[in-house]
Amino acid sequence: MLNWICFGVYPYVALTVFLLGSFLRHHHAPYSWKADSSQLLRPRSLRLGSNLFHVGVLGLFAGHGVGLLTPHWLYQSLGLSAHCKQLLAMGLGGVMGTMALVGLALLIHRRLMDPRIRCTSRWMDFIILGWLFMTLCLGLTTIPFSWHHADGHLMMQLADWAQAIVTLHPAAGFMVGVPLIYRLHMMCGMTLFVLFPFSRLVHVWSGFASVAYLARPPQITRSWPRTKQ
Repeated sequence: MLNWICFGVYPYVALTVFLLGSFLRHHHAPYSWKADSSQLLRPRSLRLGSNLFHVGVLGLFAGHGVGLLTPHWLYQSLGLSAHCKQLLAMGLGGVMGTMALVGLALLIHRRLMDPRIRCTSRWMDFIILGWLFMTLCLGLTTIPFSWHHADGHLMMQLADWAQAIVTLHPAAGFMVGVPLIYRLHMMCGMTLFVLFPFSRLVHVWSGFASVAYLARPPQITRSWPRTKQ
């Protein structure tokens, strides 16, 4: 029953809160839809930590999406076995995860140690930073465990679960027998979607929406003719 609630019901609860909560916040509180950047308060210490964190997190997001949602037959048709796919995921995930963790540690230190930034922070900022740190640590901890499942069977099992969630099929059964460290990491990841609409993470939507500017027609500006005095 607990496995069914955590991995059969909770994913849909998290996705519902994520999508509906984001929509309601944008609709009812549009002026809160911002990153609340503290760059003006202390720009030097932000640059390295922010770049490492964002590059690492974007790489992890793309890697998890491709790794979990790509059908097995697709990457097998490209000559990539489950074993090679797992080794690739471990290597790239380790590099991107380490970058994100180091960057996040710098950002946490900056927010806690700088009095001005600490005073302008909200309680949700610290919750998000702590939760992200725990999620990244759990994710990196799964890499040594993956060496014991180098055949790729466990990764295929996790991918079957994720694809069953997306296609609205019964999914909880795929998580039976999965080691606890993976399940904890996945629960933390899903909980981030629950916290998303109530934090400054909503600015991620604006980042994706900015891609639309590539197809935006050029803006024409004209200067007003000078009037004779």
